[in-house]
Amino acid sequence: MAALAGCKDEPTSIVAGGDIEQGLRLVTQYQCGACHVIPGVQGAAGDQGPSLDYIGRLSYIAGGIPNSPDNMVRWLRVPHAVKPGTEMPPMGLTEQEARHMAAYLYTLR
Repeated sequence: MAALAGCKDEPTSIVAGGDIEQGLRLVTQYQCGACHVIPGVQGAAGDQGPSLDYIGRLSYIAGGIPNSPDNMVRWLRVPHAVKPGTEMPPMGLTEQEARHMAAYLYTLR
């Protein structure tokens, strides 16, 4: 039985404390698709920001920030502190919300 438990196809989060399903819910709730194309999010076809199709496998966030879970969480929470002058608006996310959203975004490969 124990051997079969490891055979699930459910993805696990690379973001400590992040829940992928909660992240998908929050990406939808915060309407990230108004600015971005986001696979798996109904109606997410915005063209103001870059497509997030492959954000989970990119080397950099926002064109120059090393793509790591900590940097992604910080970017989602306080984009202007990470990249002054960015057009990415602060969404008022909590640390936990950003962790969940990052967990989802890292599934986009």
